[in-house]
Amino acid sequence: MYTYKMLDKISMETLHQVFVDAFSDYQVKMDLPFWKFQQMLQRRGYHPEISMGAFKDERMVGFVINGLRNWNGKATAYDLGTGVVKECRRQGITRNLLLNIQKLLKEKNVEQYLLEVIQSNESAVQLYSKQNFKIQREFSCFQLQKDKYIPQTTCTVECVEKIDLEQFRGFWDEDPSWQNSIDSIYAVPEAFIYVVARQDHSIVGYGIIDKKTGDIPQLAVNQNYRGKGVASSILTEMILNTESPKISVLNMEAHLKPMEDFLVKSGFVYHVGQYEMRLKL
Repeated sequence: MYTYKMLDKISMETLHQVFVDAFSDYQVKMDLPFWKFQQMLQRRGYHPEISMGAFKDERMVGFVINGLRNWNGKATAYDLGTGVVKECRRQGITRNLLLNIQKLLKEKNVEQYLLEVIQSNESAVQLYSKQNFKIQREFSCFQLQKDKYIPQTTCTVECVEKIDLEQFRGFWDEDPSWQNSIDSIYAVPEAFIYVVARQDHSIVGYGIIDKKTGDIPQLAVNQNYRGKGVASSILTEMILNTESPKISVLNMEAHLKPMEDFLVKSGFVYHVGQYEMRLKL
């Protein structure tokens, strides 16, 4: 018999341990020490009062961890992670958690529920589809081994302490995913290195990379300056300054062919594809 409770009284250490256990056999290997787990929750807007765990004899064996923000003008919950420990799967825990969460979110006047799921995880995609989640976008994820990267610099770039990202929305081809959004970056601003390229005293491109993990949430160039090596120069500076031996670009919109071509040309390798799915509440 399972009981379901909110996570507002569950310690971060307990949540981390169950998260690691639940994802120990995941399709994509998870490297998630405690500091990185904490940063992930903070970056993605974790709200324990709208997150829920499944318990068996007081031991947490499953969870849905949610964030909460305004997203495209609507109060939106975001699934940071859903998992069940191996020995308790196929017993309806995830389904019950999601049904309970949906009821709670409606009571709190949350308008929509957003999540990402690996495309090849057919059972999870089917589960969410049965709960009326609809596919919104397709994302591609890429990785690069730092020691295989060939530096390319054709213009002057520099690291700066911070960037007002709102003023560079015009550089974007598409809005970034939840974890790469402006709110997510501003949630942990000290975690990132910010690189800009200037022409005639104006910023014409910028990039952001995690100091420790090598994750690149944003890289954008003014359309009038593309094809001139600006992105390559920014990328080189970011890679040289991160501590991580592995560089990642997660959740890039799959149809952005120029960006994909740039990443592949730079040495990145396609890693996995994801669906962004949304439930209207």
